[in-house]
Amino acid sequence: MTVEIELKFIATPEAIAALPAKVSSLKSQHSAPQQLTNIYYETAENTLREQGIGLRIRGFDGQYEMTVKTSGKAVGGLHQRPEYNVPLEEPELDLARFPADIWPEGCDVAALQGELQPLFKTDFMREKWVVTYQQSEIEIALDQGAVQAGELSEPLAEIELELKEGNVADLLQLAAWLGDEGGLRQGGFSKAARGFWLARGTGQRKIRPIPVWTPPAKATVEQGMAGVLEQALSHWQYHEELWLRGDKQARHAMIEALGMVRQALALFGGLVPRKATSELRNQFNELEPQLADPEANAAELCFSAGYLKCKLALTTYLANAEWRDFVDEKSRKKLDGSFKRFADIMLGRVAADIKEAFSQPLTDEGYRDQLPRLSRQIIALHLLAGAYPQSAWQSYIENWQALQQSIVQQQQAWLEAARKHAVQQPAFWLNGAPAKAD
Repeated sequence: MTVEIELKFIATPEAIAALPAKVSSLKSQHSAPQQLTNIYYETAENTLREQGIGLRIRGFDGQYEMTVKTSGKAVGGLHQRPEYNVPLEEPELDLARFPADIWPEGCDVAALQGELQPLFKTDFMREKWVVTYQQSEIEIALDQGAVQAGELSEPLAEIELELKEGNVADLLQLAAWLGDEGGLRQGGFSKAARGFWLARGTGQRKIRPIPVWTPPAKATVEQGMAGVLEQALSHWQYHEELWLRGDKQARHAMIEALGMVRQALALFGGLVPRKATSELRNQFNELEPQLADPEANAAELCFSAGYLKCKLALTTYLANAEWRDFVDEKSRKKLDGSFKRFADIMLGRVAADIKEAFSQPLTDEGYRDQLPRLSRQIIALHLLAGAYPQSAWQSYIENWQALQQSIVQQQQAWLEAARKHAVQQPAFWLNGAPAKAD
């Protein structure tokens, strides 16, 4: 088994054309272009997909290789997944040659193999350079071709950086250097994800609501901070893809994602000094007005150097856990504490803030003035409430969202009723004091 650490980019024709000259300035070893064909397999019930497993056979130069990738972690375009490779004499599945412990408990491997069928394929030309950058050895792969499922297909134009030896920090710095003139964006959907979507033939992907982050059991505050930021980045990545595919509403979801990052930095700001996030906040200050412009061109913005720099800054902050260089021992102990206890405290503060804002009836102008405050705190509720079951928090958040929607849509007839209903809700978190009625 190997743990594959990759950073994936979608590239413009201009960026692809400039890549060889850019790489030539580094110490590198070039491999001639090679035609690759990957066939991906799945059952009719999507058994592998549901377990976070990808299975393919790759053909190249008359040779074949069977690969399983199990569920890993993706932060932005940075992917870390366990990978198992087995050489084959013929392009035929033989699952018994993989280690038995990679499959879900109780899996009948022989029966699974009988249910698997080719689902989609990718055909592309791959050109590679292995470069020495800082203290690391990194493979740069340029892939150009298509992903195809039945009669449907999408073009592939990708640059992938894979860490062969060294550290993730060097990988991210190399990425920033390659993209400093624009033309690259972090890939939100892998080749496999795009293939699965084509195979389903379900058309346009749907806008997703702001997610509620669900912490693992006994999560620490630090895990909570990283988790909500990773979820914000995932929300951003997903809707960026939709915006580029023509869904104009996806831009608003991207703005929400940036708001999620802002709120996360604010919620944990008492533990992590502002100087730890100053560069990140500066990047957001530059990007947010551009994204807020209703006339913004999706391709021009998403492939710009500044846009990539901002997203890489967040990816780097998370991948390198950069906050750790700035916290003192006291904050370190708090970061090691219980996320649920932290959420209890912060939920109380969030609720107190919005209840203060809407404790009394407001004029139409007053409601509009308080809308940004309400929107920020609704995002904060999504970041914190997952420490509790959905049955506890769902109606609480929905009632504040109903007030938010009434303000946005200027539904004067509903505003007062929505305000009262939201403000009078009892707390669902530990030690939360019930709200008083008007």
